[in-house]
Amino acid sequence: MTDVSALPATTTMSAEELAVWRVLLRAQVRISRHLHQDLLAEHDLALGSYDVLQHLGEQPDGRLRMNDLADRVLLSRSGLTRLVDRLQRDGLVRRESCASDARGLFAVLTLQGRERLREATATYHRGIREHLLGRLDAAEKNQFTVLLHKLSEDDQPVALSA
Repeated sequence: MTDVSALPATTTMSAEELAVWRVLLRAQVRISRHLHQDLLAEHDLALGSYDVLQHLGEQPDGRLRMNDLADRVLLSRSGLTRLVDRLQRDGLVRRESCASDARGLFAVLTLQGRERLREATATYHRGIREHLLGRLDAAEKNQFTVLLHKLSEDDQPVALSA
């Protein structure tokens, strides 16, 4: 076992700093687990699958290149390939070749996928309100947004209405 006090000061964290990190991780995991369980129970749809359908559904033509989709859902290329395989077997997504790039593939939301997404979105939104937003007042939501933007690579601010 490593004695933390023997590490250089630049590699150590205070107990308070480590506690902040752990609370962040626990909150993210707890909220994700609740959303996952709700989506599975009510729609037989895992949270990762919902995320893929949601990103596709946000596109005007319901399609994204597989590489772009992997970046958006924070999965490796191989992880996304396996997930899209399952979604394709379930009839929720199909793959299409890219006309301008023979090596490129698109994931495309099917009508059945769009319907499943529509049904599951109410459950997803309810879960976010129940497990996150409903626990914060308007000022806390605004402060939370500011703090998260400080931590994210996304420089695009999101406006919350009070």
